[in-house]
Amino acid sequence: MRAVVQRVSEASVSVDGKVTGSTGSGLCVLVGVGTQDTEDDARWLAEKVADLRIFEDEAGKMNRSVIDTKGGVLAISQFTLFGDARKGTRPGFIDAARPEIAQPLYAKFCDTLRARGLPVGEGVFRATMQVRIVNEGPVTLLLDSKKLF
Repeated sequence: MRAVVQRVSEASVSVDGKVTGSTGSGLCVLVGVGTQDTEDDARWLAEKVADLRIFEDEAGKMNRSVIDTKGGVLAISQFTLFGDARKGTRPGFIDAARPEIAQPLYAKFCDTLRARGLPVGEGVFRATMQVRIVNEGPVTLLLDSKKLF
């Protein structure tokens, strides 16, 4: 699984003009599921996100996690994280998991974060969404459960 993790002061996602998920201070996480991913990948990624020390402590050092700051998470499914644009100008998505595989793993990711005590807002799986992000810092990290980057 892959994630784009952004530290935010606020973020929201809407479908057809209606907000379906939001967070104040915390993280906005775009989540992609690949064809080779399993529940272990979903758990690993959620644990990594929950424990990332990307919030500043009293000394101004990135030393606190979203759990430490009592922040929230906005998780948004995004299959395009597995887009391959190395050849040509039209990306291919052969490495993105089919919806029947991806949706349960995305749900497992969200459930694992909730089990850690984090409030989790969500987008709508397979919907066209509008995402509003106020990136704080800015701080943006890329994660991959297969540790490809």
